[in-house]
Amino acid sequence: MKNNNRFLNYLPYLVVAIAMFSLFNLGGGSGSTQKLSYNELLNVLETQDVTKADVSIGYNVIHVKGIYNDGAQDILFSSTVPNTESQSDLVLELLNEGQVAVIDAEESNLFLDTIISFIPYLALGGLAIFMLTRMQGGGNNKAFEFSKSRAKLEGNIRVRFADVAGCDEEKEEMVEIIDYLKSPKKFAKMGARIPKGILMVGPPGTGKTLLAKAVAGEADVPFYSISGSDFVEMFVGVGASRVRDMFKKAQQTSPCIIFIDEIDAVGRQRGAGFGGGHDEREQTLNQLLVEMDGIGENAGIVMIAATNRPDVLDPALLRPGRFDRQITVSLPDRKGRKEILEVHARNKHLGPDIDLEALAKRTPGFSGADLENVLNEAAILAVRESSDLIHMSQLDEAIDRVMMGPAKKSRKYDEASKKLVAYHEAGHAIIGLYLDDATVVQKITIIPRGQAGGYNLMTEKEEKMMRTKKDLMSTITSYMGGRTSEEIFFDDISAGASGDIESATRIARDMVTVYGMSDLGPIKYDSGSGNVFLGRDYNSPSNVSGQIAFEIDQEVRKIIDTCHKQAHKIISEHKDDLIKIANALLEYETITAEQIDLVIKGLPINQDLPKKDVNKDDKKDDGNTEEPVVKKTTRKRKPKAEQNQLPLEEPKPVDIPEDQNPSLDEINESDSIEDEIETKTPKI
Repeated sequence: MKNNNRFLNYLPYLVVAIAMFSLFNLGGGSGSTQKLSYNELLNVLETQDVTKADVSIGYNVIHVKGIYNDGAQDILFSSTVPNTESQSDLVLELLNEGQVAVIDAEESNLFLDTIISFIPYLALGGLAIFMLTRMQGGGNNKAFEFSKSRAKLEGNIRVRFADVAGCDEEKEEMVEIIDYLKSPKKFAKMGARIPKGILMVGPPGTGKTLLAKAVAGEADVPFYSISGSDFVEMFVGVGASRVRDMFKKAQQTSPCIIFIDEIDAVGRQRGAGFGGGHDEREQTLNQLLVEMDGIGENAGIVMIAATNRPDVLDPALLRPGRFDRQITVSLPDRKGRKEILEVHARNKHLGPDIDLEALAKRTPGFSGADLENVLNEAAILAVRESSDLIHMSQLDEAIDRVMMGPAKKSRKYDEASKKLVAYHEAGHAIIGLYLDDATVVQKITIIPRGQAGGYNLMTEKEEKMMRTKKDLMSTITSYMGGRTSEEIFFDDISAGASGDIESATRIARDMVTVYGMSDLGPIKYDSGSGNVFLGRDYNSPSNVSGQIAFEIDQEVRKIIDTCHKQAHKIISEHKDDLIKIANALLEYETITAEQIDLVIKGLPINQDLPKKDVNKDDKKDDGNTEEPVVKKTTRKRKPKAEQNQLPLEEPKPVDIPEDQNPSLDEINESDSIEDEIETKTPKI
């Protein structure tokens, strides 16, 4: 395709070269042909040996072309003789004297000869005009089209509601729009006015554009698509002209849908002051407001716009009569995520071990675009591994790659750092196991990803519409588990908990300043974490005094300290289980939630077997854990003698003296679980 385009680019120059060459040939411009006058022709015929001659007798002139030999070479000659009786007889007589056969050509047409002589010049002129027009069309010199609408008209859209999953309520809101576009008279008969504009609000990747295309596909109407930034240009008035042209075209093809993506680029609040003034954008917005008011009731034009920043839109744009219906397209829940995965898995070759329900459970907070990216990454990994099917292990790796980036297996820890990371991540897992309403660990790895030395996938036990104070406190406690584990087992802390501390502090501050979950009462304070709209919020006064700011900090500290103490208590009471999980991490580097349960029960784990095979082996044990232990084949980092050097202590109370905590040297003496641990099953 690229080669064809390259040939078309050079085609005009090739045609011009051929035309010029033809012009010189037709014009007799060859340097080897002598053009003789009448006297020179007579001299040549009298003195030279003419070997060939062609004579064309016209009404007024005689054209003579021939070849004569001057003794050294043959020379082409041509001449024109007036067609008089004496001169024509003389020329013919001389030719006959030279014993040259004369070819009397058909009598030529002067008008036709004149036209033929002008053909090369006409061809050159046409080519010049064509190239000039093409150069203007390929550059930015479209003077006549500069103010035209750039909305792309898409017809025969194949997207349907069946291709949009995870937003059932949003599709229900759009059904009546489809019904109106198909039969508008039904609404006019009832006296109903269909909404002129629908504003879809939601995070990026939730399917706002896809939903708008599905509406056009179901209604089978023209679909005009344009971005908000396509209206705004450097020159004032161009955007307004494009808006007028867009609505003019839409009225000619109604019923139709006009979809404006990222409308906040043109619909921001007017007169915002510092940093917010823009004459071209404001004039474009004014024209858009006027055109939407000019749309008559049931005129067959439906405006659909999408944005993820509704807080910066101009209030005049959101009033009834313009964008008078707002639909929030939120992130999908577990059921919606499963439906989205089923839609995007239609063209994927999935293995028999794929469980989309479990995959949806492990991806909270993922948008539809994220889930599509997960399946695509898994397919790429399958191709990379020369696999015919996509397996669950590749989907697990794809989730990690989307969230944290690819694993950096080449980055090696020293033994002390590796053990520190293992105990840190195991601290999060223990909190999720023994604290109600805490986030549950679905997967732990001590392989570095992105900027993190380890990775811990934590999800809620149940997805809730609203979170209570107890839920938030449990979540903060889960975040503090890693730091607390470092304090208890190593009597030291690392910088690896910075992300956990940041997340815990943000939740605690929102509890105080936004949710009113503190001793300060149900009062909304400025949290300082919102998106600032420059010009509107830059100089907005704060409603927090210095004393209140101090009390907010005190309440945030109080919440963090309470959760920290609770994490310290839980980890201290379940040290044995934490050591089991940490040793499993040191041996396998990556373990899942199911494998964590097996480790806690003292059962062996085998990552090469699918989940169902491990459970089947577990059922065959009938409570006897000795047989699996014998069959277990794992990598032993140290001899058996060294493994038995770590005696386990009984759980201690909350406040443990410093001298009774196990030291780092004692922890380093063991890397795996001894047989005595496997026979003890903690109370979960």
